[in-house]
Amino acid sequence: MLVLLRSPWALAGAALVVIGLYGVARVRPAAAWAQVRPVRWFAAVLFATQLLLAGLPEAVSTTTRVVLMVALAGLVTLTTPASVMMATLERGLTPLRLFKIDPFRVSLMLTLTLRSVPLLADLARRVREAQLARGVSWSLRAFAVPLVVGALRHADALGEALSARGLDD
Repeated sequence: MLVLLRSPWALAGAALVVIGLYGVARVRPAAAWAQVRPVRWFAAVLFATQLLLAGLPEAVSTTTRVVLMVALAGLVTLTTPASVMMATLERGLTPLRLFKIDPFRVSLMLTLTLRSVPLLADLARRVREAQLARGVSWSLRAFAVPLVVGALRHADALGEALSARGLDD
C-alpha cells in the first residue's frame, strides 16, 4: 500500500496510521524508536541521493516510504511470535508446492532473515560500544572486521543448529 502512495500528504497520513498502530499495540516510544533508529543513516543518505537526483518531493516521499516500511516490519516483529509468523507464511506459501518449492523452507528463510536484522543491529551496537571503550573514535576497519567476524560466527552457529535439526540439505 505504501508503494502506491505518491504525495507527501498521503504519506504523512500513512505515518499517522503507523504511529496509531504502535499506540494500539501499546509499544513504548523507546521501543518504537529502536525499530527505525538503525536505518537513520541509510535514510539520510537515501534522502540526500534522492534530493540530488529527483528533487525534494520525491526525496521526501521515497525516504518516508522506506522508514514507514521499516517501522511496520518492526511492529510486526514486536507483536507477532516467530512461530505464528512462520506458520502464517507457510500457509500463505502453500501454492508454491505446485512448483516443487517447500513452503516450510521458504517461511523459515524469511523468518530467519527478519530475525537476523535486529541481531546484526545489536552486534553493530556492541562493536561500536567496544570501540568507544577502547578509545577508538571511528575507524571503518576497527568497526567492519569485528562486525563481519561476529556475523559469520552467528551464521555458522545458525547453520549448525539447522543441520542438527535435519535442515541442512
